[in-house]
Amino acid sequence: MKFTTSFGEINFLSKSLAEVIINKDIEITLELIDQYDALMAKQFSGHYAVLVNRINNYRYAYEALLCVGSALNLKAAAIINYGTESEQQTKYLKSIRHMDNLNIREFSGLELGRENAIKWLKEQLINSTKSETVTPSIR
Repeated sequence: MKFTTSFGEINFLSKSLAEVIINKDIEITLELIDQYDALMAKQFSGHYAVLVNRINNYRYAYEALLCVGSALNLKAAAIINYGTESEQQTKYLKSIRHMDNLNIREFSGLELGRENAIKWLKEQLINSTKSETVTPSIR
């Protein structure tokens, strides 16, 4: 299932995985983050992961950088970069948010990045489910 939004396209790949493609030259603002988070909360009732396909160049408002990726049920994000500019922006995002311990991993769009990213995201979802079902015993 695909949704077209004011900022791009969201392709729901499974019941817990979405691919996001932001339109070219968009500035991601707090308002767009709110729209996106509301759409994801409506679509996913539990844990989910996101594949950010950076095939287009776009930028974040600083305030949006501080909020992106903070949704409660978001367990992992894979970012596919296609060039130096998107790689630099992804590294900047990770540096700004390093204290938040976001589960983000970068992949190259030029080296089967999409397939590897989807595989990694599925593993992260399985691991997050396992870690929640393990209950420590108290003696």
